[in-house]
Order: sequence, then C-alpha cells, then structure tokens
Amino acid sequence: MAKWTPKHEAPEPLEGPVVGTITGGTIVWFALFLAQLPFYGWFDEHGHTWWLWTCLAGGGLGLLGIWYVRRRDAALRRAAATRGRTTPTP
Repeated sequence: MAKWTPKHEAPEPLEGPVVGTITGGTIVWFALFLAQLPFYGWFDEHGHTWWLWTCLAGGGLGLLGIWYVRRRDAALRRAAATRGRTTPTP
C-alpha cells in the first residue's frame, strides 16, 4: 500500500488577535450564564439546567484559554526578540 505524500507545502499558520478573540468569547459565555440565571426555575422545571452549566463551563474554560494564549503570546514575543526581530506580526 502506497503512503500518501502531499503535493505542496503546508501554508503558514494564520495569526490574529488570539488573546482578544478568546477574551471576547469568555465574556460572551459568562454573559449568557448571567442572562439565564434569573430563569433557573423555568430551566429546572423543563429539564434544561444543563444550558446554564454549559455556559458556566464555557466561561471557566475560557479563563483557562485566556491564561494559555497570553503565555503563548509572551513566549512568541520572547522567541522573536531572541532571533533579533522586534515582535511577530499578528
């Protein structure tokens, strides 16, 4: 069986405002949680409390994501500085 070989090189990864994107998403998850919180009784009666907990989990995981991408961004900047460049272009 022949192994597949790519016909062209892989493109460079896209870099953008990753920290801002993850922060915005985290804010949206927490806002959705807070918006649904006053209706907890309705969600409980209809068996949909998982909606609230999903939003809270999204916000919590978003906090981990913010921590991760900020460290990644700092590491990329340090690596670029050691190579002699100023900052990587986002």
